[in-house]
Amino acid sequence: MLNIQTIDLNHPLWLKTLQKLPHDFYHLPEYVYLESQRTHTIAKAILISEGENLFFLPYLLRRCDDIYGEATNSEVFDVISPYGYPGILLSHGTANTPKFLELAMNNLISTLHSQNICSAFFRLHPILNAGLENIYTADICQLTGETIAVDLTLSPEEIWKQTRSDHRKDINRQKRSGFQVRMVKLEEYFDEFIDCYLQTMARVGAAKLYFFSKQHFENIAHKLGDYLHLGIVECAGEIMSACIFTECCGIVQSYLSGTKNQFLKLSPDKLLFDYVRFWAKERGNQVLHLGGGYGSNKDGVYQFKAGFSHKRYNFLTLRLITDRDRYDYLVASKAKYLNIHPQEIIRSKFFPVYRSPLEHQTQTPKLISTR
Repeated sequence: MLNIQTIDLNHPLWLKTLQKLPHDFYHLPEYVYLESQRTHTIAKAILISEGENLFFLPYLLRRCDDIYGEATNSEVFDVISPYGYPGILLSHGTANTPKFLELAMNNLISTLHSQNICSAFFRLHPILNAGLENIYTADICQLTGETIAVDLTLSPEEIWKQTRSDHRKDINRQKRSGFQVRMVKLEEYFDEFIDCYLQTMARVGAAKLYFFSKQHFENIAHKLGDYLHLGIVECAGEIMSACIFTECCGIVQSYLSGTKNQFLKLSPDKLLFDYVRFWAKERGNQVLHLGGGYGSNKDGVYQFKAGFSHKRYNFLTLRLITDRDRYDYLVASKAKYLNIHPQEIIRSKFFPVYRSPLEHQTQTPKLISTR
């Protein structure tokens, strides 16, 4: 018999479920809570079970009453994933039971609909959710990009062999030049890390939502310090580059990183990413996930990461319209507010369409930011 439960952060089932399932840092209730605080949303999760089969999905609930510039009394919501790669958690063997997965998806959609939620956008975990594109249809589960990971079960020699030649050359040169890399506690290097991170966000023109506050980093370190490691590269006493790495259930993730502008041409992060591969392997982890490019593109960031490994994963997203009438109403309302035809928003390929970051138009629409 199928059992469906929507649970809050403080529900004991959240932690009990994680104890049963392979999971990552992004599924931890403390992390989802901090994301809800940062984004002014409500943290929840849905748990669907049938016998030994489990389907667990954390999400953030948002109101839709001001998306087109004027408040309404209508209680309409949508949901998104916390920042990073959360996705669906499945019990062992469940990925090979398409009937349960299809049933779970249908019930996820109907449950969200019953809670006045009109759409849902979920980022899936490239490793834990690998292969779901073979279960769900392309209109629901979309191949959005590609990410890079290092297989830590390989020998150190094979890991080094997979390193691109230009990376190997630069890494060896940096070692000869006296660059040093080590792991430290985040709280002991807050200011240095934030300096590296904010300089990088400004340099790449990142959207405002990526300029995390010092308070947010302090909260992460306080609540999740056991899962976090800060890698730094320094030379002659000057910190050049820094990256927060998460470690959970054998998966190490590159979370947030930055390099100071004055050291950008020296690429000190090459030495950092080289170091963390062998550090993570020595600690018994199975995979180091480096992620992909900005906006899932095969840009310079992607090419940089690709120089450390041959391993690739598909990055998938779920895009669900759970209440077509409410969804269409919001699209039409947003288009009216922007003074454009609804098709102009739809062509932006943003999801959900009614949150497309278009500015108010008198003639030609223009995209002003990214998700």
